[in-house]
Amino acid sequence: MAAERGARRLLSTSSLWLYCLLLLGRRTPGAAAARSGSAPQSPGASIRTFTPFYFLVEPVDTLSVRGSSVILNCSAYSEPSPKIEWKKDGTFLNLASDDRRQLLPDGSLFISNVVHSKHNKPDEGYYQCVATVESLGTIVSRTAKLTVAGLPRFTSQPEPSSVYAGNSAILNCEVNADLVPFVRWEQNRHPLLLDDRVIKLPSGMLVISNATEGDGGLYRCIVESGGPPKYSDEVELKVLPDTEVTSDLVFLKQPSPLVRVIGQDVVLPCVASGLPTPTIKWMKNEEALDTESSERLVLLAGGSLEISDVTEDDAGTYFCIADNGNETIEAQAELTVQAQPEFLKQPTNIYAHESMDIVFECEVTGKPTPTVKWVKNGDMVIPSDYFKIVKEHNLQVLGLVKSDEGFYQCIAENDVGNAQAGAQLIILEHDVAIPTLPPTSLTSATTDHLAPATTGPLPSAPRDVVASLVSTRFIKLTWRTPASDPHGDNLTYSVFYTKEGIARERVENTSRPGEMQVTIQNLMPATVYTFRVMAQNKHGSGESSAPLRVETQPEVQLPGPAPNIRAYATSPTSITVTWETPVSGNGEIQNYKLYYMEKGTDKEQDVDVSSHSFTINGLKKYTEYSFRVVAYNKHGPGVSTQDVAVRTLSDVPSAAPQNLSLEVRNSKSIMIHWQPPAPATQNGQITGYKIRYRKASRKSDVTETLVSGTQLSQLIEGLDRGTEYNFRVAALTINGTGPATDWLSAETFESDLDETRVPEVPSSLHVRPLVTSIVVSWTPPENQNIVVRGYAIGYGIGSPHAQTIKVDYKQRYYTIENLDPSSHYVITLKAFNNVGEGIPLYESAVTRPHTDTSEVDLFVINAPYTPVPDPTPMMPPVGVQASILSHDTIRITWADNSLPKHQKITDSRYYTVRWKTNIPANTKYKNANATTLSYLVTGLKPNTLYEFSVMVTKGRRSSTWSMTAHGTTFELVPTSPPKDVTVVSKEGKPKTIIVNWQPPSEANGKITGYIIYYSTDVNAEIHDWVIEPVVGNRLTHQIQELTLDTPYYFKIQARNSKGMGPMSEAVQFRTPKASGSGGKGSRLPDLGSDYKPPMSGSNSPHGSPTSPLDSNMLLVIIVSVGVITIVVVVIIAVFCTRRTTFHQKKKRAACKSVNGSHKYKGNSKDVKPPDLWIHHERLELKPIDKSPDPNPIMTDTPIPRNSQDITPVDNSMDSNIHQRRNSYRGHESEDSMSTLAGRRGMRPKMMMPFDSQPPQQSVRNTPSTDTMPASSSQTCCTDHQDPEGATSSSYLASSQEEDSGQSLPTAHVRPSHPLKSFAVPAVPPPGPPTYDPALPSTPLLSQQALNHHIHSVKTASIGTLGRSRPPMPVVVPSAPEVQETTRMLEDSESSYEPDELTKEMAHLEGLMKDLNAITTA
Repeated sequence: MAAERGARRLLSTSSLWLYCLLLLGRRTPGAAAARSGSAPQSPGASIRTFTPFYFLVEPVDTLSVRGSSVILNCSAYSEPSPKIEWKKDGTFLNLASDDRRQLLPDGSLFISNVVHSKHNKPDEGYYQCVATVESLGTIVSRTAKLTVAGLPRFTSQPEPSSVYAGNSAILNCEVNADLVPFVRWEQNRHPLLLDDRVIKLPSGMLVISNATEGDGGLYRCIVESGGPPKYSDEVELKVLPDTEVTSDLVFLKQPSPLVRVIGQDVVLPCVASGLPTPTIKWMKNEEALDTESSERLVLLAGGSLEISDVTEDDAGTYFCIADNGNETIEAQAELTVQAQPEFLKQPTNIYAHESMDIVFECEVTGKPTPTVKWVKNGDMVIPSDYFKIVKEHNLQVLGLVKSDEGFYQCIAENDVGNAQAGAQLIILEHDVAIPTLPPTSLTSATTDHLAPATTGPLPSAPRDVVASLVSTRFIKLTWRTPASDPHGDNLTYSVFYTKEGIARERVENTSRPGEMQVTIQNLMPATVYTFRVMAQNKHGSGESSAPLRVETQPEVQLPGPAPNIRAYATSPTSITVTWETPVSGNGEIQNYKLYYMEKGTDKEQDVDVSSHSFTINGLKKYTEYSFRVVAYNKHGPGVSTQDVAVRTLSDVPSAAPQNLSLEVRNSKSIMIHWQPPAPATQNGQITGYKIRYRKASRKSDVTETLVSGTQLSQLIEGLDRGTEYNFRVAALTINGTGPATDWLSAETFESDLDETRVPEVPSSLHVRPLVTSIVVSWTPPENQNIVVRGYAIGYGIGSPHAQTIKVDYKQRYYTIENLDPSSHYVITLKAFNNVGEGIPLYESAVTRPHTDTSEVDLFVINAPYTPVPDPTPMMPPVGVQASILSHDTIRITWADNSLPKHQKITDSRYYTVRWKTNIPANTKYKNANATTLSYLVTGLKPNTLYEFSVMVTKGRRSSTWSMTAHGTTFELVPTSPPKDVTVVSKEGKPKTIIVNWQPPSEANGKITGYIIYYSTDVNAEIHDWVIEPVVGNRLTHQIQELTLDTPYYFKIQARNSKGMGPMSEAVQFRTPKASGSGGKGSRLPDLGSDYKPPMSGSNSPHGSPTSPLDSNMLLVIIVSVGVITIVVVVIIAVFCTRRTTFHQKKKRAACKSVNGSHKYKGNSKDVKPPDLWIHHERLELKPIDKSPDPNPIMTDTPIPRNSQDITPVDNSMDSNIHQRRNSYRGHESEDSMSTLAGRRGMRPKMMMPFDSQPPQQSVRNTPSTDTMPASSSQTCCTDHQDPEGATSSSYLASSQEEDSGQSLPTAHVRPSHPLKSFAVPAVPPPGPPTYDPALPSTPLLSQQALNHHIHSVKTASIGTLGRSRPPMPVVVPSAPEVQETTRMLEDSESSYEPDELTKEMAHLEGLMKDLNAITTA
């Protein structure tokens, strides 16, 4: 036996030696061939293959309880079998000496009797399985988290509650999140059985829906986590019988934001209670969820929503809507779905040679975005000069050496989990060709190694290798061809280089055959490198050149660029930037400067940072920024990094949509228009709009509808007739809903538009003739209550009936083509509906001649490089309309005749809308731009007339302004109190007082009345004050039967059609002591137009007299001065009467001359009264209403009113009046406005309204000039017969000479003298007769010899001559009756003080001097 064993041993030994000799014999020819300069015969025989080495099972996250056992699974595959080890928190476990942890045969880790306490948690942590094969390398598994449930503790416990039968109830039981799976409930100390009606939410809360009597009892929750169970408080749930009484709808449990991982289940809790019992429905991102037909969506008891197997598409905002028929409530929550890291591209195995550069590619996805790290043979790869992370995730290895072989793993990790994928690197000998085509993981600089070698001579070493250029960071090498191949046209070269002291060699290849130079980049300054060059031909690589040692140039000691700069958004307003220390720091880095800039701007900001990361806050939402980093050392700033760009996250819009407007279409539909939020507030891509609307009477019943993000209007149909609805719109992004607009109201029509009669005449028609076409534009009829189906346009030469064209009712312009040049066309426009055609509107136009090139298209012949002008010049918008929506909002719409018929804007044109109010006249225009054919003008003043015009701009071309449209905003309650409130006592009636006031500065509409409050106690409640109503726009009122010698307090409140305004401040007045002292409360004499009476106080003239003179002395002075005054008045009256008689004689003589001969006919200097109301298109006459109120001024005691404009007229107007008083003197009675103005101590102002719209009924003006003098003669010969006085104006002939009839005359009102007791008639200027109409009617004459069409409205103003003004409202004060006025004058004379009379006499002397000067002239 021993001999047999020895023979076997010898045989096996001999076999082994024989096998070794065979191997040596195979390798010897190859070695000899190599030494002789020829290639090996069979290189593929020595190529090693990749070895499968991977994990079959990896550990997963595990939850355990104290005292239990846990198995973390792990199994790896390889040939030979790998060795398995475990790491906990990055440290290898010593399982040999551990009695609780042991390694199972398959590689899994078993932990028995888990230990966990408050201060000792040895088993909880992160575990990783490590597999090693000695001859191959090492791989690591993903990390798994072992969590040990803590001791039970309740964060909230159930509370006693009651529930109505059929309703829902909840009982709280919240514990730490790890123990939720161990929670159960008991009812009356018995385990509670859960079903479809009674459920336990993931938080541990118990929900009971459709409660019954059997649900009543005692409840508690129990936590059983391995140790002794822990019980909550035991509480009682009472079930109350159902009742008919309703209760408010409330949420018992609302959904809260949740984060789940793909594949998990999620429950969105929502429980509501109320009577009647509510129903629950769910919406996601404004879309209703169908829980009945869906397999993944289940509606749980109480209304909670369960989603099974969550996907990324389930992320979004969920709305829980509870409705019980009486009201609706809603709650919302965001569901965020996260995803574990997944590999889009895993690393692949690589063959390579030494000195080559390779790249392992790795692409991952996940949510949040995973971070990537690399592991080689189980050890972390630390980035360096030769190991670099490129393109965020890929690993680049430069200058391979033999020790780089092994297994490389890409490990991706985020908040949800981690994953790993690996590949093997095999480095072949240089004489072994790589068997496959160049993989993508090889860099372009090293792919020349992959050419398969064939048998043949190899090149010798390149000659004369020199460094022809040496810089700080690059070296240029040149050489000559090898001696074995002097031509070297087919040779390629490889340059091997290494840094001195480093064993790792890198290679750089020439770019094309025959090239004999290479530039080596990315070198370090002041560093020694060794270079050698090798030539290759089709047979392989030849001999290497001798090593060349070169040192790069030193550079300024500044830092290099910071590597691996990354930027990522962390919120809608913040971005985090990270980087690493520069490789060439050149000394200690002192700090970094982070530069950032918003894309599209040129303003770069910076911040100093001392670490390797920084978070910039306060950025704009959903905005792209660029970042770069510069390192600083003691020498200064270094090299900047490349810019990295990143956009902040999107968010919900921070502002509501703009320009929301409502357009009532008919009795059942309303059109909504809006504009997107301002770009800076959109915070992301607008994905849609949410429209919510409701009846104004049922605010809880809200209806919602969604439209796409590109839609800016929506027609809401199916509404009730004659019902007011509220609307609001909110913008949506993928993040949710932004703020909504304010509720805007509109009321549907009681009935649809009338079609029982034909439409009325269109409100305007304009034509613009060209050479062979005429552009016709129009506006619809003013009466919008009649249906218009379209418009019929008739035209022809001399007659409009030659041809007829019908267009749609929405159209506002039409171009009539193919017309004859230089021809007179008559055009008619009629609106029609199903009943028939309405009244036509006529216009005529003459087409331009062929020679007129102002509108002819221009083309350049034989000039291909000359730009051709646009053949269609920009024309202004037409059909501008102003639709009043509220007291401060007007919607402007128009048409653009340069757009196609459907009026769709497809280019970059935009429109500019301008508007202004006409009061005061010097108001500046305001402008706004729009990209649609409408604009909503907001922020206007109530009850104010505005004019609007539009222009279009396209590129560098703009049109002129369109024709103006006018609109008056709706009224609003007065926002200011009546002003200048004064109180005087009535002469001879000490118990009667007269209250005077002025209208509010901000009346916001026509004043329909006032309310006077008065009381003897200023601190009394307002409902205890006595009320005196004043109807109409009267500005004075008398109150009778007051108590003598008693202080009274007065307040006044104005009223218009919209309601009551604020009250004025209280004004004090003390009634006289005795019936004889009538002057106790009387006003002081006039102190000028700027005098303001005191409001209160003992020094008021309405209070007790403060003069120290004796009453008898005072009476004597007053009587004496009164007598002197009366004598002077009589003298002046006689003088003025003579002048008046002389003036009337001259006027009759002038009228007679006009009637006798027509020598003034057609003369531009012919005197005629100013024509104030000429319509700018038809030259029509318009009547003027003196006052809308039959008794606008007085009650019992006629205190005259001082006319006030709706908005104050500036003082410059008064100064203009005084400058022109000598040119505009007319007759004025003592009983008229002069007396009224004197009574108030102010000059009256007149404002005259001129309507820019055509009247409904007008008197057609005859263009013949023959009839004008006759009309003038009838008027100018009318004597001054009005006993109450009148205000008249004279027309200045010199102004006609300057203006020569080109502008309309302007009305001027001569100011009355401020002296209240004297009204002196003015002496008329010599020459033409004056126009002196009597109040209350004002005849108006049209302007004659008007040679051209006037497109703008000419209006009258005050204090200006020969200049047009915007329309102004007229307020003409009525004169009091003669008897009352005389009595007022007598009353006022008895209250003069001595110093006042002195001023009166001085004023009278000045007036007499003026009269003497006039007489002399």
